This record gives sequence, structure tokens and C-alpha cells, in this order.
Amino acid sequence: MKTEDSDKKWYAVYTKPRWEKKINTVLEKKGIESWCPLQKVQRQWSDRKKMIEDPLFKSYVFVRIAEQDRLRVLQTDGVLNFVYYLSKPAVIRDVEIDTIKSFLLEKDAVLTVQALESFDKDTRIKIKHGVFAEQTGTVLRTSGKKKVYVNMESLGQVIMVEFPIDHLELI
Repeated sequence: MKTEDSDKKWYAVYTKPRWEKKINTVLEKKGIESWCPLQKVQRQWSDRKKMIEDPLFKSYVFVRIAEQDRLRVLQTDGVLNFVYYLSKPAVIRDVEIDTIKSFLLEKDAVLTVQALESFDKDTRIKIKHGVFAEQTGTVLRTSGKKKVYVNMESLGQVIMVEFPIDHLELI
């Protein structure tokens, strides 16, 4: 039975550590739409430096599936469980996935992801410029004049984006 695309939603699945890219490949081979966001980072070894593609979200892979495909995802070796929010698998809004994809396409894009539990909520803001323009969120913390921590609620994650504070306005 073919599932309509309108029935499909994005979910985050929790994976074994360092299995993100492997699980993404296996899910795609199973015919399941999946996405493991990667960013280029420079790593230092004792004898050399090298640019590698590192998963943006450690131990997370995103899948776009219909409800009845959840078991197929869970039966994939290395997938531990779906990420839950309010006692249900967390549904990730298309706009959040599209925003992350757009930002990763920007030249020299650098994102750092940290767990939500390590920050306190502060004020609601609207971003005025850049790929996140018109997005609203909660500023959880600022660091200096460039780093702003923005809560992406459905993921239970915080994306730290570096841009000038004057790109923000209170709502």
C-alpha cells in the first residue's frame, strides 16, 4: 500500500553513538526518507588536519514517514527509539527542517547544537535578517555580541547561531 506524502511527517530518531551516517544509509536503502544533517568541520590529528563531514545532531537522524512505518524504522539496527515530546513521538515541523537545510547551504555556515536542559528560558524574539528571518523563538542565553541560543521546541534542542544581536527584535 502506497502512502500519500501528505500523511508523512518528520520525526527524530535516537541512534547509537556515532551511527548516524550508517543508519541514514540503511534507512534510505529500505526506502524510508531520512536525513542526517552534516556540516564540514576541521579535525586535528597529531600529524595532520582534515575537513570531515560530522553529524550536526549527535545521535539523531530525521525520518519522514507515515504513522504505520514507525515499526520499520525501529527495526533498523542502531535505531534506539523515537525522540519523544509530551509522551508522543516528536513531530518536527517542515519549516524547521527547511530552515536547518537552508542554513547548512550557506557558505561558512556553522551551527552548534546543545541540549535544551542546560539553559534557562528568557525572552521571545523575532529574527530580522538572514536565513532565519521572520522566525520567532526564545532566547535562552547570549554570549558576547554574536552568539544567540534559540530554542527549537519540537526537537527539545537548542541551535546556537552566530549573528549580531542587532538582527533580533523583541516581540
